[in-house]
Amino acid sequence: MRRLESKLRVLGSLLAAAPWLPESSMTGDDSAFHLVLSGDPGLFAIVRLSLLVSLSAVLFAALIGVPAGALLALTRFRGREAAIVVLNAMMGLPPVVIGLAIFLLLSRSGPLGSWSLLFTPQAMVIAQTILVAPIIAALSRQTIEDLWVEYREELAAMNVGPARRIATLVWDARFSLVTALLAGFGRAAAEVGAIIVVGGNIEGFTRTMTTAIALETSKGDLPLAVGLGMVLIVIVILINALAWAVRRAAEQYAG
Repeated sequence: MRRLESKLRVLGSLLAAAPWLPESSMTGDDSAFHLVLSGDPGLFAIVRLSLLVSLSAVLFAALIGVPAGALLALTRFRGREAAIVVLNAMMGLPPVVIGLAIFLLLSRSGPLGSWSLLFTPQAMVIAQTILVAPIIAALSRQTIEDLWVEYREELAAMNVGPARRIATLVWDARFSLVTALLAGFGRAAAEVGAIIVVGGNIEGFTRTMTTAIALETSKGDLPLAVGLGMVLIVIVILINALAWAVRRAAEQYAG
């Protein structure tokens, strides 16, 4: 996290010194570039929480979605086609509806109200996990099903059991599955509706980049909103670049 903050400060300094930027856009202590360059505590607290929530949600969604997608790809049962259609449809789950459903479950009068998770980062992770898991599961199913068509005869001849088939194909598809994880992260990082409902957008506790951008824009605090938008774009680019670099290095190492 500290490395990311230092990179963002360097980016802010480069942008602040850029000769092509109009002078009027850089005046005032409240400029978006100044917030990034000075390491504004409020801004970077929001960044840290956003990354924690989104990356945690992607991790949990991957632990659910990859095995579920592989299982659906390798098994044949009545209603399988309908299950695939439902899974693909769940990729477009309305975030506000999911947030409302989780709100009702976690509210004091709900069945899980005793857990006291409403308006906490944990509730936000749950909401994002539910939204991201279908994306990872659907993309994993398609990737592993394509591999299954290619390796079906070899695995059948080796008398490999269902669990080992799933493990083998997931491992073989590990580089391709990075795309599914990045798609899930993109959904999580851009999420607004569900986390506002279950998190409450509480300053210093459950406020993320996307909810803060919406709030600050409505309040007319455009410098902070623009600063958060810049940071969000840079983070998405950095994470995708890092994932691409790791994938290329792993592919070269694996031969």
